[in-house]
Amino acid sequence: MEPTTIVTIALCVFAFGLISHRIESSPLTAPMLFATIGLLAGPFGLGWIRLEGATDDVIIEVTLVLVLFSDASRIRLRDLKSGYRLPARLLMLGMPLTIGLGALLARPLFPELSWAELALLAAVLAPTDAALGQVVVSSPRVPVRIRQALNVESGLNDGIAVPIVMVLLAAAAVLTGDSTVTSETAHGSEVGLGFAASQIGLGPVAGLAVAWPAGWLVQRAADTHSINRAYVHFAGLAVALGAFGVAELIGGNGFIAAFTAGLIIGNTTTSVCESIQEFAEDEGQLLALIAFLVFGATMLPAALATLDWQVALHIGLSLTAVRMVPVAIALLGSGLRIPSIAFLGWFGPRGLATILFALLVSESEMIPNHERLFHILTLAVAASTLAHGLSAAPLASAYGRWVERLPADDPEHQAAPDLPVRIRMREQREAVNRAQR
Repeated sequence: MEPTTIVTIALCVFAFGLISHRIESSPLTAPMLFATIGLLAGPFGLGWIRLEGATDDVIIEVTLVLVLFSDASRIRLRDLKSGYRLPARLLMLGMPLTIGLGALLARPLFPELSWAELALLAAVLAPTDAALGQVVVSSPRVPVRIRQALNVESGLNDGIAVPIVMVLLAAAAVLTGDSTVTSETAHGSEVGLGFAASQIGLGPVAGLAVAWPAGWLVQRAADTHSINRAYVHFAGLAVALGAFGVAELIGGNGFIAAFTAGLIIGNTTTSVCESIQEFAEDEGQLLALIAFLVFGATMLPAALATLDWQVALHIGLSLTAVRMVPVAIALLGSGLRIPSIAFLGWFGPRGLATILFALLVSESEMIPNHERLFHILTLAVAASTLAHGLSAAPLASAYGRWVERLPADDPEHQAAPDLPVRIRMREQREAVNRAQR
């Protein structure tokens, strides 16, 4: 990495830190700012940020590993027993409907894409990233049940999407969309889908094999006071990267392994989990900022040159109807009022997971239209970063004012576990501690 690039990244992070508290109360968000800075300072702008080889891929991959691990570790499975209904509806019904509707609506806009490619496009756009509208899942004005539905959905759908995307990547690479299936195509299908099956099957095995003994050892060391607190922090990074590495060595998917490892650590090493999460949160947030800087510098410029009315219409549909209609169907019978359903439907921003999946698509040269898919996905993330970032604070405030007027026994006010969110975990704990004093 060139010195100019290092200096630029360091200055951006330092400068943002100086105004970060003020930014929280403004319509601007960190991903929005860093993506814009990356676009302006990248090779197609001022030229201050230049990444060589696969540096951008590595940064985004490591970021997603930590994000998947951290998000999964925040999910307390025992706590979800009393508040699982809304997240379960969004994940088990809303997500598959989103993929199906996304592929159907994209068909007339992109007739050159095969059905496998259309399904892949829809699947990559299905996972959400609550950090792009952080105020929505951290605002006390939004009822706990509503904000935690979005928080849990965002925490789990990245991990759920990984195996789906892997299968569709393999399918899109070996299926041409022709009605004639040759023996070579059939053999390619078997190989591709066999690879996807091993990735999906061995990923959780690696996550379990690394996280279970590692969690027990860290817990044991903490109980006997033989581990320094700083090294408890490092344990989270080591487990996440270790699970990823072991999975890749045995032919599994490292991202599924990191997600599995986070679930295990979060639900077994409870007394030290907060320390592990703090480190993963801080490092993950830093890497996320850099990832959006890289996104703006290396991915967005080329994608902007391909923007046409079909892509613009598809993005508009993806951020609205493709998300909101399945959410409305999934929430039928929940008792929630229309504004609440619309609120949950709108706040499905696309972020880091979609960026990484887009890179995987761009590297899959066996997919005939991989570059076209990559550019569509990149522009969708850029549009989501802008639209959801700008709307998060005003809509959360407006929705909060509306929901305050509802009767206390309405479904919106139903009790739900207040699980920590990705960025505000420490502030949440401090607030709880102050309340208990």
